[in-house]
Amino acid sequence: MIISEELFHIISGILIPFLGTTLGAGCVFFVKNQIRPVVQKTLLGFASGVMVAASVWSLLIPAMDMSEHMGRFAFAPAVSGLAVGMLFLLLMDRMIPHLHIGSEDPEGPKSNLARTTMLVLAVTLHNIPEGMAVGVVFAGIITGDAPISVAGAFALAIGIAIQNFPEGAIISLPLRSEGVSRKRAFVMGTLSGVVEPAGAFLTVLLAKLVSPVLPYMLSFAAGAMLYVVVEELIPESAEGEHSNMGTMGFALGFMVMMTLDVALG
Repeated sequence: MIISEELFHIISGILIPFLGTTLGAGCVFFVKNQIRPVVQKTLLGFASGVMVAASVWSLLIPAMDMSEHMGRFAFAPAVSGLAVGMLFLLLMDRMIPHLHIGSEDPEGPKSNLARTTMLVLAVTLHNIPEGMAVGVVFAGIITGDAPISVAGAFALAIGIAIQNFPEGAIISLPLRSEGVSRKRAFVMGTLSGVVEPAGAFLTVLLAKLVSPVLPYMLSFAAGAMLYVVVEELIPESAEGEHSNMGTMGFALGFMVMMTLDVALG
């Protein structure tokens, strides 16, 4: 009974962020036009705030707490893992062709991929570190090595699901405006989030193997998420008009994630 309850917690926790993406993609059936720029910038800022707060409270602080035995060098796993995580996303950014919402120039290597495909790849890149973050937190619970409670892990999953909702909408609605059918736009928006549960499940399956390097894995996920925030989300929310709404969205997202982590953790 204990094992089945633990398994239920893991599966539901891992799928919660994917549910957020799916519900967001479903907006294509109810919203006729693209999200208004002011709303889009607010949502991008909100997603940034959630990811920054999650990186600090749910990943970096537990990584340092797990390294207390290193004394004054307890920061080392967090710093090195964060640096490698940012370098990993930088490499992915250079290797995978993708196109960001509102941009006309694709990034990454030249390719003949369709514009819609590159839009989906851009969001998929964002989702990689989020899936890793959820997976490594639940892996820590399985091994019992991480100072993270089940409630704290669910707080992270719920926080990421909340910020995944606008991401799902931000990808499906532009696809619709590109001439893609509502059904296909919904499917493509949903599929952009598949990498999250896939990566999380893989990390959980390897829980025993990652246990010795769990502090590094936690901070690696934090570094990858922070790269996405600084490189993509904040610049997109700050450029042009309504940049102040991006800032307010960031503050709200940070407070929501901080509240979830402290209240449930």
